[in-house]
Amino acid sequence: MLRKAIGRIVPSVPQWATVAVDPAERYVRAELHWEGGHADATRDHTVASLNPLTIATGIDAGTHPLLRYHDSHTGSLLGQLRLRKEGRIAVDRAGVHLYRVEKGEHYCLGWPLRPLTAWRQNRNMLRHRSTNHLNMEPAAAQQLMIAYLPPRPVVLVSLETEGHRNIFPMDLIGPLESSGLFSLALRSSNVSEPTMRTLRRLALSHPPASMKPTVYQLARHHREAVTAWNELSFPLSRSPGFDIPTVASALRIEELTIVHSEAIGSHTFFLCRIVSSDGMGTGAQLHHTAGFHQHRRRRQGMPFPEV
Repeated sequence: MLRKAIGRIVPSVPQWATVAVDPAERYVRAELHWEGGHADATRDHTVASLNPLTIATGIDAGTHPLLRYHDSHTGSLLGQLRLRKEGRIAVDRAGVHLYRVEKGEHYCLGWPLRPLTAWRQNRNMLRHRSTNHLNMEPAAAQQLMIAYLPPRPVVLVSLETEGHRNIFPMDLIGPLESSGLFSLALRSSNVSEPTMRTLRRLALSHPPASMKPTVYQLARHHREAVTAWNELSFPLSRSPGFDIPTVASALRIEELTIVHSEAIGSHTFFLCRIVSSDGMGTGAQLHHTAGFHQHRRRRQGMPFPEV
């Protein structure tokens, strides 16, 4: 009875929101702060692993920095992650720094909605632990949602070699601007992970938001490769340099060469260089953001369009 009464009074906030936004827009600004310095990390941090939750950046922010997220329009602090340095990866002349997430807090919801929402979400994750694809502890999943305050684009990764072809969605991706590198964090159990490590080249298709049902259906190819390209339900085109099948209606096609890969906890972390980037069209792209971020924006009268 009490739980039902609370449910009628306190709104339910989902963990995630699937939204359609312009990839060129910067809705959230990220900053790294450390003793004696700070730097803009908006285009210079990504998730390198989910378990343990690890952030990668080209910025050397000392041993215990704060990663803060601000609303780009209002300047309001949306949330922050407390980090601890774990190591450094050297690639050519560039360095990528790895930070373990120790703690996080967000300010998108007020009291008592914030603790009640966390309690609901944590209870749900524990109840469905066996089918939870994130396979994370509730506290780490809450921290991950803070890392998704900036809407994260969803791309389709495609690769092809003799005997293996595949295309699957990813959102643990992004630029590490100061190093000139681009990263992808792929669950090590992915069927194409060994091929990616040896082939060392791939293509990214940036799908329009209207492709959401198709993109989500392609998630099965994390477990099983494509047997033939003509089994797919959408038109393909070939990337200009590598001749890899890509999405014909993509907003952008990028070709990447992999220059480094290593296992970090549950994921294989790939560091890449972009060798070509062709804009194919304009429009809203599929993104993911935290549900509490979308709830805040809705209360302010400016929610992201959802798909």
